[in-house]
Amino acid sequence: MKLGFIGLGIMGTPMAGHLRAAGHDLYVTTRSKLPQALLDAGAVACKNAAEVARQADIVFTMVPDTPDVEAVLFGKDGVAEGLTSGKTVVDMSSISPIETKAFAKRINGMGCDYLDAPVSGGEVGAKAASLTIMVGGPEATFAKVKPLFELMGKNITLVGGNGDGQTTKVANQIIVALNIAAVGEALVFASKAGADPAKVRQALMGGFAASRILEVHGERMIKRTFNPGFRIGLHQKDLSLALAGARALGVSLPQTAGAAQLMQACAANGMAELDHSALVRALELMAKHDVA
Repeated sequence: MKLGFIGLGIMGTPMAGHLRAAGHDLYVTTRSKLPQALLDAGAVACKNAAEVARQADIVFTMVPDTPDVEAVLFGKDGVAEGLTSGKTVVDMSSISPIETKAFAKRINGMGCDYLDAPVSGGEVGAKAASLTIMVGGPEATFAKVKPLFELMGKNITLVGGNGDGQTTKVANQIIVALNIAAVGEALVFASKAGADPAKVRQALMGGFAASRILEVHGERMIKRTFNPGFRIGLHQKDLSLALAGARALGVSLPQTAGAAQLMQACAANGMAELDHSALVRALELMAKHDVA
């Protein structure tokens, strides 16, 4: 198939690589330097998003935030300028569900299909092609694109109509943030009480508190490996979407608000580019004690 991929960052590069490795023609562009490994594998560099859309039948986007998706789709030299009837746009970014519905309507108005398909699993999942993919859009379009999703992920679910994929991702980010905060609090508490946090984590991994967050992010907190798999700044954005949605719906999300403030404390101390497991640093600053 002729595929396009726009946004080749930490996540986008390996995701696009899996599509190319499966033998599909791949047309790419990104706002930074194009990854040489992807070009060496046969991906075709395009000067802008419009050119990608002209060449490809299905265009994937993977960019940081709602305004970035809008610019890529509808800005100067954007995807919309290169679309013709019958093509498909698949946004795999994590953005506003409300704006996603508006974007889908505009793309549909051009005779094209639209899926919102945000992912979870971070850099590790992107490289291993084991991402969880949460999809919103028409069932027939999902069926057409699903074989491509299966090259990038394992747990692939059509949740509902356009916007529902993004709503699911926001819910995912609430759960992840609260779990990171819980693991951070537990390890700070245990460490300051004089216990070995590594052994505490090992013991907890065999009980009801066991989780993927305790396994992966707990280890990061102990080993101080905060190089980003998923940056605090991006998780801040996702929690802002959650809290904005909660206001619109009249829903209270007190624990989400607390986790958002911990991430804000990290960002205020110059840590927005660190992995979101570094949320523990805000707790450490308040406790005047590091986990390790």
